[in-house]
Amino acid sequence: MNTLAYAGFIIAAIGGVILIIFGIVSIFASPFVGIFTASVIGGLSAFVGGIITLILGIIAVAGAKWVASFFWGIVLLIVGIIGGGVGGVLVFIGAILGLIARLTKKS
Repeated sequence: MNTLAYAGFIIAAIGGVILIIFGIVSIFASPFVGIFTASVIGGLSAFVGGIITLILGIIAVAGAKWVASFFWGIVLLIVGIIGGGVGGVLVFIGAILGLIARLTKKS
């Protein structure tokens, strides 16, 4: 793994961990969102959003090792776009670095 792909791996892994942390916080905060907004739909929305963010974070951490492969680079780009926030941006940047390393690799 060259230096650019390794930097992409580190950045994507950090972004995935941030997505996991934000997902867990959102899941545990969802009852309070429902109470303070006096809406069950608000709490349910926060819970479902937390589950989705947690799943995307797990995918990002699992795929960060293969960020230099073309398939996982594209998958991590999509995860970064859907994930959003700071973690999603880091996953997106890591995927871009991995794809650049893959496309500029000399034979």
